Amino acid sequence: MSLGSLSLDQLRVLVAIADTGSFSAAARQLRRAQSAISQAVATLEQLQDVRLFDRSGHRPRLTDIGEVLVEQARLVLASAARFEAVAASNRSGLEAELAVAIDPLVPTAPLIESLHALRATYPDLPVSFSTEGLGGALRRLRNDSAALAICLLLPAAPEDIVAYPLLRIDMIPVVAREHPLASLGRPATPSDLEPHVQLVLSDPVEPNGASYGLSSARLWRFVDVGRRLDFLRAGFGWCRMPGHLVEESIAAGQLVRIEIEDDPTPRDGLTIYAAHRRDRAPGVAGRWLLEELKRRLCD
Repeated sequence: MSLGSLSLDQLRVLVAIADTGSFSAAARQLRRAQSAISQAVATLEQLQDVRLFDRSGHRPRLTDIGEVLVEQARLVLASAARFEAVAASNRSGLEAELAVAIDPLVPTAPLIESLHALRATYPDLPVSFSTEGLGGALRRLRNDSAALAICLLLPAAPEDIVAYPLLRIDMIPVVAREHPLASLGRPATPSDLEPHVQLVLSDPVEPNGASYGLSSARLWRFVDVGRRLDFLRAGFGWCRMPGHLVEESIAAGQLVRIEIEDDPTPRDGLTIYAAHRRDRAPGVAGRWLLEELKRRLCD
């Protein structure tokens, strides 16, 4: 394979000499005649108009530019190897890339072991992750920019989506400790909540789409759950947050859990699903990851 006047074989020769310390050792490693190794280096030096080796001593020594170009050669060879591996995997039926969409409320920790296993099983598979506002993962499934989604499906899984429950997350109503609701001393009623700002997650594409658990007349909308947490800690309003994101702040006294009278949020939390379109099943790696997540996380 060649890249203009440059060939990958010339780069392999250059790296072999650097690794073995001599032209003769590189010839043995590559099972070539030493004269072929010398010719490859001479051609490379001529084409690039650089001097790669100082040959004045007993052994050839890389010049300063030679040291730099050897490292560049390693990068090119590694990239070429990945290129060939991805092409070979695709010929065997593996998708060219696995795109996974994740809702912002989904905790990462329970997914880590499965993602480690995915990387070990398909080391050359490009994987992309997207996290948008609430509802973004479902939208990506429907517009075919993601094969698999890890998401909430409220109030239920739509007819065009196949969904597998993976885990549940606690949704805890919280405020900053200096917020008026923090000192209420009893479960908050709708009239208690209504005048205070509620910090809500929304879909940036459809900000006025379906919303759940709204209890206030004054809404501040966020796409980024981390940004919402910053405003929550700063006392701008109240909201329901996943327990894994606020447990440390509650323990440290920065946030206070509040009780809500007749809270519609399920006491055992909200369900996180792995989902795909009913009319478009994931490819080889997507199906593998789906089964891995179900095996590790499903009850």
